[in-house]
Formats: sequence, C-alpha cells, structure tokens
Amino acid sequence: MATNSMAISHGAEATSFWQGAVVVLGRFFFALIFLMAGANHFNSQTIAYAASAGVPLVSIAVPLSGVLSIAGGLSILLGYRAKLGAWLIVIFLVPVTLMMHKFWTVTDPMMAQIQMILFMKNVAMLGGALLISQLGAGPFSLDARRSR
Repeated sequence: MATNSMAISHGAEATSFWQGAVVVLGRFFFALIFLMAGANHFNSQTIAYAASAGVPLVSIAVPLSGVLSIAGGLSILLGYRAKLGAWLIVIFLVPVTLMMHKFWTVTDPMMAQIQMILFMKNVAMLGGALLISQLGAGPFSLDARRSR
C-alpha cells in the first residue's frame, strides 16, 4: 500500500512541476507583448500616431501608458505582486483599446476589419489580465515564494 502511495505522490510532484512550467510559460507569453510594445511608447512616431487618433494630452498619456505596460508586464512575468501588475495592465488596456481601435468609426472595410481584430485582441488580453488580477501569478513566482 505504501508503494502505491509513493508512486502517486511521485506522479503528483511531476505533474505539479509541469503545471508550474506551463504557468511560467503562459506568464511569459502574456507579458511579452506589454514589454515589447511598452518600450515603443517613448518614441515620437508612436506619440504622433496617438495624436492622429485624437488621444488627449498625448505627450503625457503615451509615455505614461508605456510605464503602465512595462511595469505591469514585468510584474506578471516575474510573478511579483502580479495581481497589482494585472490591474496596471487593465488600466493600460481599457483606454488604449477604446481610443486607438475605434473600428466602428472607420469607413474603409479593410481598415475597419484590422481595427476590429486589434480591438478584440485587446479585449482578450483584458480578460487574461482580469483572471490574473483575481488568481495571481501561480507557482514558480516571487509571490508564491513570498507566501511560503
């Protein structure tokens, strides 16, 4: 009986490791877009594009959104205060999605389709951020290590 118990325990440890590895990979892939895109929020072309879309206070709003994106992305990637980092991503995504991807105002059908795809991509990432804001970073994170 003890032998079967060990085999189950050993199998559970292996499953736990692989589940943790998948969570880390998921955090990496989720954070990657915010880290890469956030860095672009400090260049003049991104600021000019946002200005052409009618973003108010563009010279402040765009770099601030870059800070939110990078801080939230790093927080989620490292699993350090990931719930707070996820809320930073939510604060980033809501205005960016509504201001930059107004597919309902675009008259060219192809551009409207592209903007709708980008809008829905952001909505999907918003859903992921909301999940992280409630469930946290999971295993193999600084948050998990801190709670031990």
